[in-house]
Amino acid sequence: MEEDITKAKAIHEEAISTLVGLSDEEKAIERRVVRRVDMLILPLVVLVYLMNYIDRNNYSAARLQGLESDLNLVGEQYQTGLSIFFVSYILGQLPSNLMLNYFGRPSLYLGLFVCAWGSVAACTAAVQSYGGIMACRFILGIVESPFFSGVLFYLSKWYTRSEINLRMAIFYSGGLLSGAFGNLIAAGILNGLAGRYGLAAWRWLYIIEGGITVFVGLLVVLFLPDFPHTWRLLSPEEKNVAIRRLALEATESDIDDAKGKSQLHGLQLAVTDIKTWILAAGYTALTGAAGFQNFFPTLTATLGYSHTISLLLVAPPYIFMTLWSYGHGWLADKYNQRFWFYMYPIPLTIIGFVVFMTTDSFGPRYFSFFLVIFVFATNVTTFTWIASSIGQPPAKRAAAFAIINALGTSTSIWTPYTYTLSGTPYYRLAFGICLGLQVVTGLMGLALRWVLVRENQRLARLEESDEAELSEADMERLEKAARDQGVDVQTARVLQRGFRYVI
Repeated sequence: MEEDITKAKAIHEEAISTLVGLSDEEKAIERRVVRRVDMLILPLVVLVYLMNYIDRNNYSAARLQGLESDLNLVGEQYQTGLSIFFVSYILGQLPSNLMLNYFGRPSLYLGLFVCAWGSVAACTAAVQSYGGIMACRFILGIVESPFFSGVLFYLSKWYTRSEINLRMAIFYSGGLLSGAFGNLIAAGILNGLAGRYGLAAWRWLYIIEGGITVFVGLLVVLFLPDFPHTWRLLSPEEKNVAIRRLALEATESDIDDAKGKSQLHGLQLAVTDIKTWILAAGYTALTGAAGFQNFFPTLTATLGYSHTISLLLVAPPYIFMTLWSYGHGWLADKYNQRFWFYMYPIPLTIIGFVVFMTTDSFGPRYFSFFLVIFVFATNVTTFTWIASSIGQPPAKRAAAFAIINALGTSTSIWTPYTYTLSGTPYYRLAFGICLGLQVVTGLMGLALRWVLVRENQRLARLEESDEAELSEADMERLEKAARDQGVDVQTARVLQRGFRYVI
């Protein structure tokens, strides 16, 4: 491991020192490497994300087939069972991502946790009380916490800024597909296995889906490559290109020192970067607005159909957004844009919330689901914007992903209490809050754009001016960058040449 890191840093330093782009031969190798990465990594992470969302959200599907009555849940105990998952999920985010970066074996680290949450999900079938479901939900949050922000960080170690939006969209489609097919699977299980061998349908739901997840976790352990500099299936030339292309884009090393202190340094860099907190605020508001996903079967049930039909009605909006997100990600990469792709879904979701709260007929209310689901289009770009705005070293990016995702997920602790039975069928309190949160999401997008424009202007001044012409503020920023990278001021200035944040 130490030898791999040393070689990788040497390749980075060579790429940075020369600032020479890839040759035609290396570009051909690059295309081959990206194709191999796409063919192996993306199907695996999409499959795991599919199971992640299914295992997390089968709680709401189980509600339609007697979970509350079987466990004697009363009052707001169901909502508390939903919220407790996110408490432990949040607590595990930051330490897990720092451990992932330090451990250096995503295949083993993530794969074993996938097996763990599949096992916990399957064991949930045996609970008999409120205390039992609370315990299982809490433990499930702990073992699921490494996955999402971990994979976001992991993908940022493989793809350049011009590639990552589409790949984030493809990865995120796993969650969207689970919203569609997870409920279709749930409808089939709940409709066909009720009472089989004396078990309620919702218990079969946990057993079957948990068992599938354990199998998927074993696939991750066996087949997911770790990082470019450690993937044994790459030839030396392919490793060289895989590392160089990221180093050239970042203009600084994307390899941490193999010491625990680099993780703490990365955490310090993340918490002192204003972009981390702007992105965290925007993502927190966005996740709060997306809280309806935990109640989607409950919302479709207000349309007046049976439990099975209500589950089936969840699928089309998710399938639509899955397809839309692919085009969304491809265009964002093609035009190298983030801001407008972050902003345009916001007014569409606001219209959707208003329509659902103010209409009674099936058509407009069901159409509103196709509008509010656009919240996930903004989500796709948010993850990409994090990857391109929070720079090196990797420990900083790992910490930032964990902080942002943890704060965003915190909204799932309190949003369930806004979807009360007294609010049916319009859920005006819940959707009114969603509307307001989307306004906050938009304001944070404007704030981040303002910060990045100023940063790009500063970078341009560094290139156009000599040291004597730099303002005191610019010199302070340059000196800080030099300290963060462990180089002198002149080297830091050279390393930043040509770099611009994607807006």
